[in-house]
Amino acid sequence: MENILVAGANGTTGKKIVALLEKSQYFKPVAMIREKEQEEKFAKRNIKTVVADLEEDISHVLKNIDKIIFAAGSGGKSVKKVDENGAKKLINWAEKENINKFVMLSSMGAEQPEEAEALKAYLRAKHNADEFLKESSLTYSIIRPGTLTNNKGAGRIELKSKLNKRGEISRDDVAQTLVRVLHDSAAVNQTFEIIEGDTLIGKAIPN
Repeated sequence: MENILVAGANGTTGKKIVALLEKSQYFKPVAMIREKEQEEKFAKRNIKTVVADLEEDISHVLKNIDKIIFAAGSGGKSVKKVDENGAKKLINWAEKENINKFVMLSSMGAEQPEEAEALKAYLRAKHNADEFLKESSLTYSIIRPGTLTNNKGAGRIELKSKLNKRGEISRDDVAQTLVRVLHDSAAVNQTFEIIEGDTLIGKAIPN
């Protein structure tokens, strides 16, 4: 089984990612958390944790890690420091440690942030982090969901490199997509947008 570092494991989507990895026969989650106090709830489920702040030293987080899902975010508070520079810092360390794959949770609109009506600073930070990942030596997948909802996942999505329309998608289905693209042959060095749709997630993901 491969060890998957989940950056942002205590976030709303991060928790769902960890729960899916916990049940996986291929992957084992390692929860990257900011606060020591968050450790206990993961420890109760026998999930390994690593305490680290993306604004500080993170040189210790990739020990025995095979792949990464980056689902961390500042919630709009420190987009430059966390969403952009924190991601870049983890990408740099991933290159040094020869990490097998880096899966980035981005956002629809990150392709052309200047055209956005709202959240420009956030989308610019995501855009810069995405471009940095593309230019790295890492194998990557970048997933750009539409507006996130807390609805129950349907397991079906619409996926294209550019959808040219807005839409919603449940955090459940985003988490499942992120976990599915961890497989070596899935969405290699590809960037795509997703919203709710009619195609099963497993069939929608390019191989």
